[in-house]
Amino acid sequence: MDRLATIEIKAFVPARDYALSRRFYVDIGFEEKSEGDGVAYFAAGECSFLLQDFYRPGHADNFVMHLLVADVDAWHQHLRNERIVERYDIRLDEPEDRPWRMRDFCMTDPSGVLWRIAQNLGGRPLADG
Repeated sequence: MDRLATIEIKAFVPARDYALSRRFYVDIGFEEKSEGDGVAYFAAGECSFLLQDFYRPGHADNFVMHLLVADVDAWHQHLRNERIVERYDIRLDEPEDRPWRMRDFCMTDPSGVLWRIAQNLGGRPLADG
């Protein structure tokens, strides 16, 4: 066995209002697998992160998560259907095809953490403009 083999990596996402952020992540489609001592473990499929009851504006305002999904438009529609913007007063951009062969959109969580939710487009890089 490779002694340097890796198993997984998780980010500790900051939360200004821990209870509100916990509800937000369940409402957008993550499952809260466990919670204790100010840390909640969230997962959707094989993707997971830890939400922490910790907040510093400079940290949260510069924190970015990237979620790769199979169908970015379905995720965007789900967030619209759940009225996430209205319920949580967050930013939700429209999906766009990017030059780096991804279609994505940006969303902020209630603490200001930026999420880029994307799907791979495959093929060569898109032409400018």
